[in-house]
Parts: sequence; C-alpha cells; structure tokens
Amino acid sequence: MSILEARNVAYSYDGRRAVLKNVSAAFEAGRIYAITGPSGCGKTTLLSLLGGLDSPTGGQILFEGEDISKKGLAFHRKNNVAFIFQSYNLIDYMTPAENVALTSKRPPLPILERLGLTREESKRNVMRLSGGQQQRTAIARALASDAGVILADEPTGNLDGDTAAEIAAVLKECARRSNKCVIIVTHSEEVAGIADEVFWLRGGEIYGGEG
Repeated sequence: MSILEARNVAYSYDGRRAVLKNVSAAFEAGRIYAITGPSGCGKTTLLSLLGGLDSPTGGQILFEGEDISKKGLAFHRKNNVAFIFQSYNLIDYMTPAENVALTSKRPPLPILERLGLTREESKRNVMRLSGGQQQRTAIARALASDAGVILADEPTGNLDGDTAAEIAAVLKECARRSNKCVIIVTHSEEVAGIADEVFWLRGGEIYGGEG
C-alpha cells in the first residue's frame, strides 16, 4: 500500500498556465524515488504539493489513503513529511546539533557523525561551515525526524560529484533501514540511477517506470 499518493493532480497559476495536468503517482515506504525532467516542467511544484506547501487546483494528495486537506496542510507538514531544500533552510544562528534537535528528541550527534560531520563541526555555528557541511546538516535534520516521508529538492545540487553520490547513498540507506519513503527532485543522473523508481515530468504530464 502506498504511503503517499498524487491522484489526478492538476495545478495552474491564476487558472491560466497549466503546470501539472492530471498527474498520478504512488509512493511506498522503504523505497527511494526520483522525479526528473527539464527545468520549469513542474518538478518542484509537485514536490510542494506532496509536502502540503500548497494545494492542487484539481485532484488529491493522499497520505495513508486520506486526503491531506482533511486534517489540514499544517498537520501534514508537521507530522508526515520532512523537507530537504537545496538552499538548506537552516537556522543560521544555531549549530548543526541545535538545528537537528529542533526536529527530533534523539541525540543529534550520531546522525551528524554518520553524515560525515565531526563532533567539533557539529558544535560550530552553521554559517562557519562549508556548503557541503550545511547540506549534510539539512539532510541530518530530515533523517532525524519521525516523519514517514522525506521530500528532497535537488539535495545534491550544490555538492561535488563524489559528495553527491555519498549523500544519495545515505538517503537510499535511510529508505531501506528506517522504512521511510524518500522522494527526490533531481537533475542528477547519478541520483536518479540509485532510485527504485524514476518519474519523468514533461509538458505537465508524468511518466514512470522502474529505476
């Protein structure tokens, strides 16, 4: 059974330009998915709808079979999903450990160390870290949460190739070990290559196949 589903989802700006046209896709726990396609095709829009950051103009977003609008989008964002943004979205006056502690009662250092940050780096202000270290912190924050779904928007976009591959492997391990559903919007062939299933968006329509 799918944990998250887009059912005949449509989205348009001001009722004019259609960004998504009757998009349907189902996502299961314990699997990693990639959503790819050319720039401007609606990848980030779809991710935003799946995460309850916006409402579709048609169709439904379902979590465990229930329309997320029933309990409210804020409830969905707080309890069901965790986000990883390309721009990090960290609290800039906090340390990595403090940022991770915001989303989980679990000790933050083990997950940060698993992602390659040292104990000393985990206690520095995040603005004193490199871009790669900040992205690792953002990923650790999502992995530490109790949310069943992780939504990642170009999580390796600011990283070099080797680091990107390493981060992608961590996300896949998270899906397997923690039985989370991981959905990644990406332009990276390397990231798409590790996915269990790849969805391609084009002209507002979605095409899917096994990865």
